[in-house]
Parts: sequence; C-alpha cells; structure tokens
Amino acid sequence: MKKVAISACLLGNRCRYDGSDNYDPKLLGLLECYELIPFCPEDFCYGTPRPTMDIVDDGKNQKVISNLTHADLTPPIKEYAKAFFDNNKDIELFIGKDRSPSCGVCSAKVYDRDKNLISSKGTGVMAQYAKDLGIEAYDAEEYIKIKKGI
Repeated sequence: MKKVAISACLLGNRCRYDGSDNYDPKLLGLLECYELIPFCPEDFCYGTPRPTMDIVDDGKNQKVISNLTHADLTPPIKEYAKAFFDNNKDIELFIGKDRSPSCGVCSAKVYDRDKNLISSKGTGVMAQYAKDLGIEAYDAEEYIKIKKGI
C-alpha cells in the first residue's frame, strides 16, 4: 500500500495555530486506498495554539519567523522533518496544507525583512525537505484539482 505523508490538520486534527483543523473529506476520499502518515511540525515543535509564523527571505536564506517574537523557528522544524522522513523512509507522496510556512508545497507566502510580500508560491520547510528527497509533493487543493481533472 502506498504511504502518504499528510498534514495532520487535513485529517481533522486540531493542530492549526489557532487550535482548529482543516478537515477535508474530498481529499480523504481521494486517498482512501493509501496508508496516511500524519505530521505537524509546528504543533510538535511549538504546541497548539501558537503565534502565527511566516517565511521571511533575508536575501541569503529563507527562514520561518515568529510574528510574535520575531525569533527564527526554522531549526526545530528542519529537525522534525529530518526525523520524520528518517523514520518513514517509504513515503511515496507528500500532501501539505496550502499556504503553510511548514507544509505548503508551492503556495506559501514569502516576505522580505520589512514584511512586504515577495511571492505567493513559496515552499514550506517540511515540504522542501520532502521535495529534496525526491518525494512527489502537492498542496492539498492542487492534489484535489489534479485527481478530479479540474
């Protein structure tokens, strides 16, 4: 059975920054013949609820920065991603939550240091890790469109 890494909030886990979820029955219907392996680096690293965070490009690197403390939150998310994929070496597909600074595959917002939007097509830290491993990766909304032929 094909193993799919999926953002836990899409399964109904209340792990979004505000304690809510992004349960998506349409998506889950498309994945019913796969083994789903949930993940949420932000909940694991920072708990729920938590302050929002954004990807900030400082001209050299992209980092996930807390909107409350302005701290760089990237290292623990990268460590979580490495451990997740080290423990799940047979993942064949990654489905992330659109626009997430951790899980967004091609829809995360990227800002400059002054918080000006420079892209709406960024890749979150965990999604980038999956892509670097050569894992097929999609945002949830994109995956639904592809599978439904929209």
